[in-house]
Amino acid sequence: MSAAPALVVGQGGYEISTDPARLDVEAIHAYLTRSYWSPGISRALVERAAAHSLCFGLYDAAEQVGYARVVTDCTTFAYLCDVYVLEAHRGQGLSKWLMQTVQAHPDLQHLRRFMLATRDAHGLYAAFQFTPIAHPERLMEIVVPDAHLHAAAAGRG
Repeated sequence: MSAAPALVVGQGGYEISTDPARLDVEAIHAYLTRSYWSPGISRALVERAAAHSLCFGLYDAAEQVGYARVVTDCTTFAYLCDVYVLEAHRGQGLSKWLMQTVQAHPDLQHLRRFMLATRDAHGLYAAFQFTPIAHPERLMEIVVPDAHLHAAAAGRG
């Protein structure tokens, strides 16, 4: 998806890569299916979403232990989603490092708007200049609860 070559950075035995071939879709699915934002999501939908996004895998040796996905046009807009670090690897600053790496990516520079939604990580994202929506009256949304479950039932994931 990205126009830039795959990015690989290392720190303290961990590595972050944007190489889609390194993504462990099984590991990503295992986490997302138990997350509050996509419980029960199918593996096929996780794979399809990753294929159409700029993805950052966080690795401890060969094991994928974290992830961040950015839906973007690489020019004016980006939406950050599916961010996690496995519980056993938390408390080491990895989520901050993952966010630094996401924000430093060449395809995400000079965006007009970079958005996300979170239930419980406001402090993390505030440290990276994310703020509450200044004019929520200007934004609208279509919400389809459990859309991923409906897609699976329709044979699209």
